[in-house]
Amino acid sequence: MSMLEEIELGIDELAAIRLCDFERLEQEEVAKKMKISQSTLSRILISARKKFFQALIKGKAIKINK
Repeated sequence: MSMLEEIELGIDELAAIRLCDFERLEQEEVAKKMKISQSTLSRILISARKKFFQALIKGKAIKINK
C-alpha cells in the first residue's frame, strides 16, 4: 500500500461539513449549534470544502486534527 499525501481537516471544519452538507441543516442553525457567527461558519465551510475536494480530486488522504 502506498503512502498518500495528507490534507489536514480541523474538527471545526468536519463539524461544519457534517451539519451543513450531510445533515442538511441551515447555516443559521449550524452557527448557533457551533456557537459561532454565520460569517465565521461561512469561512470555515469554504476552507473545509476546498480541502475535501482537493483530497477527492487529487487522491489525498484526509487527516482529522483534534
